[in-house]
Amino acid sequence: MRQSRLLHCVFVLLIAGCTTAAQSPTPTLAPTATSYPRTRVESPGYGFEAYLWWKPEIATRDLGLVREAGFKWVKQTFAWRDIEVEQGKYDWSRADDTVFLTGHFGLKLLIRLDRDPWWDRSYADGQGIASGPPKDLSHFTSFCGVIAARYRGKVAAYQVWNEPNLAREWGGRPPDAAAYVEMLRGCYIAIKSADPNALVISAGLAPTGNGLPDAIPHTEYLEAMYKAGAAPYFDLLGVHAPGFKAAPETSSDEVAKTPELGGHRFFAFRQVEDLRAIMERAGDGDKQVAILEFGWTSDPVHKEYAWFAVDEQTKAEYMVRAYAWARAHWQPWIGPMIALSLPQFDWTPDNEQYWWSVIDPSYPKTSTRPAYEALKKMLK
Repeated sequence: MRQSRLLHCVFVLLIAGCTTAAQSPTPTLAPTATSYPRTRVESPGYGFEAYLWWKPEIATRDLGLVREAGFKWVKQTFAWRDIEVEQGKYDWSRADDTVFLTGHFGLKLLIRLDRDPWWDRSYADGQGIASGPPKDLSHFTSFCGVIAARYRGKVAAYQVWNEPNLAREWGGRPPDAAAYVEMLRGCYIAIKSADPNALVISAGLAPTGNGLPDAIPHTEYLEAMYKAGAAPYFDLLGVHAPGFKAAPETSSDEVAKTPELGGHRFFAFRQVEDLRAIMERAGDGDKQVAILEFGWTSDPVHKEYAWFAVDEQTKAEYMVRAYAWARAHWQPWIGPMIALSLPQFDWTPDNEQYWWSVIDPSYPKTSTRPAYEALKKMLK
């Protein structure tokens, strides 16, 4: 691999107009005037979340691992704050490398868009606040259009924000489904105006039973999204499906009545079926679902995760069986299933994300865990 080519590839900047969204959420939203294609994707689609941003040499290795495993999708966060460093001023260097490398390996790129920049932050810095909506929503929707224009035809799908049903992902404020729908609407129109064939996926919702002000249960949040008029403004519904303690085949009913498994429906991998039922009741059953994060942790360190930790071999078996369940029971409505994860290079055991990974965060030595090897060998 010629690193100079990989690191210094040049892209032509395509300029496209962006439609911005109103800053105040409205209770209902009219459908878009333009009809965009909604391509159905492989069911299920096989993918990994990866961290390709900072180290191109590691990104090259990890994309090779994705391809060697027979997976077709890779998900990468494109943090708004890392690209639009000042309003209207962009640093495309790492983004261009990531898009180029992913295309070079023949993989489908799913980009997560979130992480507001300092210059448009609508909240004071606070411990535990990961992200929040900007002061001026039109700035983010414009950014969505700019990035879709730049990478027209090179990016398969865009995820708009992450876990907006949690206060820590909503600027520390109580989550607001109508406000998120306004964001989703603006980004959908901007992205589709720039690249009609790119798919727009709604934010993955965090499975939770906690209520306001810290969170809204994901099922209630999705129902509120539909009431706010979300249906025309996403191509696939985004969900998160961590397995917690239960095996992937275990029903939400069974988990809800089993205290050692958590005692609530959302502690089941199959809670995805509850969200699917909400889609169907809303008359939106023609769309597919994208599982934007799933897996099992082996974390013995952090008490908030250790109670549902499994050993590495069990994690491997459960992840393979999760894909098998989807093939057997969720076709044709299941779309990409993004497994956690190919880790960031600097994660240590003190970082809870380390324990969800399917390889060790080591380089240049490659040390895979049982889950990666099992996923590589499984039927696809």
